[in-house]
Amino acid sequence: MYEDKTLKCKECGQEFVFTAGEQEFYAEKGFQNEPQRCKACRDARKNAAREQREMFTAVCANCGGEAKVPFQPTNDRPVYCSECFAAMKQQQAAE
Repeated sequence: MYEDKTLKCKECGQEFVFTAGEQEFYAEKGFQNEPQRCKACRDARKNAAREQREMFTAVCANCGGEAKVPFQPTNDRPVYCSECFAAMKQQQAAE
């Protein structure tokens, strides 16, 4: 029913493909308009609107590795790296 279409990005002027699958998705969501920007330009607009978070570096209380966290660590609470934190959450869910 749908066929790939080549569209031109209004931001950068590059051509991009609006695939049949994307068209079907747009139709399911009830979107009336075709995309006007390529994926790279859409992503750039999204990221520009987002406020960049300041990240802080700490030492993981479990493995001693580097942990990057979006808050200022204090000495009164342990900080965990992503891997240790995920493992702890998984362990808690299993209990």
